Amino acid sequence: MGLIRGVARTAVVAGTATAVSNRVSRRQAGRWAAQEEPPPQQAPQPTYAAPPPAPAQAPTGMDAKIAQLTQLGTLRDQGVLSPAEFEAQKAQILAG
Repeated sequence: MGLIRGVARTAVVAGTATAVSNRVSRRQAGRWAAQEEPPPQQAPQPTYAAPPPAPAQAPTGMDAKIAQLTQLGTLRDQGVLSPAEFEAQKAQILAG
């Protein structure tokens, strides 16, 4: 009973994958055919420049402290800082 169910499930999955693959292939062939045809003559569309990116702001206050503590934790986990050094630096950050 279990063997038949497994074979049936495999057949359904394979059939679904084949159907999806064929649909994607037909859609892509249609897109390629559309690209090969010369586009109809239209007036050029105006292009607009994207707005400049907002200047990156340095984290301040609690965000900066959290970022520093996260870096310290990473250094401690990597073995760069000893637990005593980590605690000293953590106290300095939290006090400052």
